[in-house]
This record gives sequence, C-alpha cells and structure tokens, in this order.
Amino acid sequence: MISTENLRGFDDPVHDSQACFREALEALARPGSIRELSSARPAPGLCAAAAALALALADHDTPLWLSAATQVAADYLRFHCGAPIAERPSEAVFAFLDAREGMPNPLDFAQGSETYPDASATLVLTVEALGEGDPLELSGPGIAERVTLKVRGLPPALLDYWRDAARRFPRGLDVFLCSGKRLCGLPRTTRIEA
Repeated sequence: MISTENLRGFDDPVHDSQACFREALEALARPGSIRELSSARPAPGLCAAAAALALALADHDTPLWLSAATQVAADYLRFHCGAPIAERPSEAVFAFLDAREGMPNPLDFAQGSETYPDASATLVLTVEALGEGDPLELSGPGIAERVTLKVRGLPPALLDYWRDAARRFPRGLDVFLCSGKRLCGLPRTTRIEA
C-alpha cells in the first residue's frame, strides 16, 4: 500500500513553490553554491529537492523525461504538475535522473540551437551527496574567481560532456544536482575541472 504522505506536494503550494523557484534561480546565478529547500519532501522515485523542483518548475507545457529509476514518479508528476511524460530524452524540457543508475548520453537531450539556445533541456540529477565527495573546480559567470564543489556520485558521462561544453555554447544543458533537500545549479556557462 502506498503511503499518502509520499503523494503530498507542498504544504503551501503558492508560497513553497515561489520559495523553491527563487532558490533554483539563486543556485543557477551562483554556480557551486549549495541551497537547502526547507519545504521539500521526497516523492516516489525522487529525492526531496528533485520533487520540489518538479513542483515549482513543471506544468502542462513542460514535457518531462524520466529515467528508469524515476519512472515511478510519473503518476505523482502528472497529478501535481499536469506535466506530460516524454518518451524520448530529446522531447523533454526537464529530465529527471538518478546518478546511481548511470546516465544516457547527454547529447540525447535537446541542446537548443544557435538561434534558440533556450530550447534546450534542463537535467535534474540526483547524486549521492552534495558538499562531500570528489572536488570539482568551477569557474565562469556567477563565480568571482574559482569555487570548489564536492559531489559524490556524479556520472563520468556528465563530466565528459562538460569538457566539450565551451565548443557547443550557446547550445547546451543546464543542470541541477540534487541530494536530499539540497540542490546546486550548474548552468551551461560554468567551466568544470575534476
């Protein structure tokens, strides 16, 4: 039997969604900063931060792609967000993935175009931990000089993708890393060195 606690969205949908949206913007504006979403709660197949991002960012106009580990969240997302579930990564506005299961080729997701770089996907990737693990050196817009972000469980495919990101700019993916109630934003303009 499924617990109704796992099916609940935000306690205060308007204010909690607005607070989550502000934290998401702040995370992208300050790459490498780790934000805490106090009102977030986990959902089936999603950690608390990933579920909160879905509730704050997705709606009936934003197709979502779910990896095998996050497929169990489909009914939850349809109910709370009204979001359609995309069959292929290339159709998604947001993609929800769990790093423990590996990762499809990041180039399978919409990259945008030179004319419409905003027509790209945003990945919401659950990792084992934020603030501990392997250090990554970040630089670029929103970072004064350099910042170190520690992440445990980042898929090698994402780091490989990021090595060539400058060559694709302004096309590319924006990424939210999530763990528990924590999130970190990595916009496509961020340079990452492992």
